[in-house]
Amino acid sequence: MEVIHFFEALWQLSVSMAPYILFGLMFAGVLHELVPDSIVTKHLGKSNIISVIKSTLFGIPLPVCSCGVIPLATSIKKSGASKGATLSFLISTPITGVDSILATYGIFGWIFTLYRAITSMIIAMIAGILTNIFDKDKKIEKSIFSTTAPKHTTFTVNKFTKEESCCSVTKDRKKFSLLGTFRYAFGTLLRDIAKPLFWGLLLGALITVAIPDNLSNILKEYSWLSYLLAITIAIPMYVCATASLPIAAGLMLSGVSAGAAFVFLTAGPATNTVTIAVVKKMLGTKSLIIYLSSIIIGSIFFGLGLDYIFNISDIDSASLIHLHEELTIVGTVSAVALWVFILWFILKPILYKEKS
Repeated sequence: MEVIHFFEALWQLSVSMAPYILFGLMFAGVLHELVPDSIVTKHLGKSNIISVIKSTLFGIPLPVCSCGVIPLATSIKKSGASKGATLSFLISTPITGVDSILATYGIFGWIFTLYRAITSMIIAMIAGILTNIFDKDKKIEKSIFSTTAPKHTTFTVNKFTKEESCCSVTKDRKKFSLLGTFRYAFGTLLRDIAKPLFWGLLLGALITVAIPDNLSNILKEYSWLSYLLAITIAIPMYVCATASLPIAAGLMLSGVSAGAAFVFLTAGPATNTVTIAVVKKMLGTKSLIIYLSSIIIGSIFFGLGLDYIFNISDIDSASLIHLHEELTIVGTVSAVALWVFILWFILKPILYKEKS
């Protein structure tokens, strides 16, 4: 019975998320074709609030995971962006993206989605401003970008890998290509999030059926344990913004508060062991401390705020999750298509390796 319950939960998650994910991927492909990469690197050079705001706004809609944001942030820093602008971009970009925003709306509704987008911007801006205040750029900076060039030299990125991925920086595009849109959306981008999305769906369904009732009661009674659990799991874990959604949904259905789930949705995509190491080397120890502190304190603060909103409005946070609605043709077809793509990208390397 538990196995049947698991697959029922997995299917409900898939049907709820798939239409929004597929539409978001398509929209991401259009953005990729229309918006040149050079726009991202032109306005972020000064160590002021404007550059931080611009980098945050640039990062919010971009469908780039916490793995993909590393090379993009690297190119921004090498092109002359300030530490604050780079850090705010590193935080805002992986937390939300157009695909994740649409998927969040599909599961949690517009209130949770709007709250998540706005608070992500605030956290990213605060981190960037604090970095510009307490860890200003030096004229000659010893980092992974150290060079013998003069101190006023502007660095540019003009070399690109042959195979494009969400973890690579691509060339500016001059003409819109519908084929390129589909290729990036359902080839490049979906390929790069297939594994985390696969594990995110499985974990979300598993959490829904596996957490015992007594643990749910404990988490409801002692909400601070929920926050501690969410932070402990989220900080070192690699999970993209979209793949974190089913895990958060499973936590909420198992008794974790909306605020604690929000903590996971914020800290999970924004941090992982690889990004932490890169921030340390690229921006330094002070920026790393600001980076982690802003995310931890900011996510907990806004998580408490979300729980407070639900408490005073007498809204059951679990009722926000739309997983028990009637199955629609669009949802069913989208779920099947999404799983075909996911399984193909996971099994393709294995099949080709066996043939070779």
